[in-house]
Amino acid sequence: MTYVLFLFGLALLFGGGELLVRGASAIARHFRLSPMVIGLTIVGFGTSAPELLVSLQAALAGQPDMALGSALGSNVSNILLILGSAAMIAPLTMPFTRLWRDFSFMLAASLAIWLMMLDGTVGRLDGLLLLAGLGVFLFTTLRIGKTETVASAGARPIALPVAIALTLAGLVTLVFGARFLVESATEIARAFGISEAVIGLTVVAVGTSLPELATSLIAALRRQTDIAVGNVVGSNIFNILGIVGTTALVTPIPAAPRFAAQDMLWVMGAALALVAISFFLRGAGRNTGVALIVAYAAYVVLSA
Repeated sequence: MTYVLFLFGLALLFGGGELLVRGASAIARHFRLSPMVIGLTIVGFGTSAPELLVSLQAALAGQPDMALGSALGSNVSNILLILGSAAMIAPLTMPFTRLWRDFSFMLAASLAIWLMMLDGTVGRLDGLLLLAGLGVFLFTTLRIGKTETVASAGARPIALPVAIALTLAGLVTLVFGARFLVESATEIARAFGISEAVIGLTVVAVGTSLPELATSLIAALRRQTDIAVGNVVGSNIFNILGIVGTTALVTPIPAAPRFAAQDMLWVMGAALALVAISFFLRGAGRNTGVALIVAYAAYVVLSA
């Protein structure tokens, strides 16, 4: 039965990813917003819904290690695993001149949560500050997005209500697909005696990142690379500012020493690697994708 749920969840993920990319692209064209902005906001935040649910449920159930670990681990997997996989399908264009603001928010959010957890707790005031940062990011991104030139030549028009319906259907399908996979994988990991922190950083983090993976892979296949990249960067920002911020506001999150001493090194390292790829290479090709996936394999092994 576990394997049946796994296959069913996988089908839902990729079906939902297809719907989401089609709907989000149509919304971008309708409002003359760039696909990158849609990827950073609607797609990036929407595909992070599983992380939000997992973190809230874990924190309220007295499992702070999983609540924090799933968000931080997801940020690592988003860059190393998801962008790496997408780059192996199609080269990803990532010009630094277009992305430096978003990279700045991602690095600032990572540094902020690192400093907040040094005292052993991410409290309600920390949560408020993180959510305020999310508001600034949204305002800045949407304001800049309306000034960008959007190319829509050759695009098949889709009515706005249909585009919104496709996007919402894609998000709902992704959430249910990820839930089936996460629950089955978590049960298997616990049966092998793996700790809650490691489950959060690896099994749950990858599981809740499956919507991002499916969406980025579909976007790469459809040559919508801006959505693939924006999805990952936007999700990473939302994981910290939105998910950890909301969870900490509901209930303070105790932060185990390993997060600040070990896991944040990977979170910051992956973020800086993405910035370096954009600045020096202006994108990620297949060789870069392989390197990112190898780095993710090292992360999983060392985190266990």
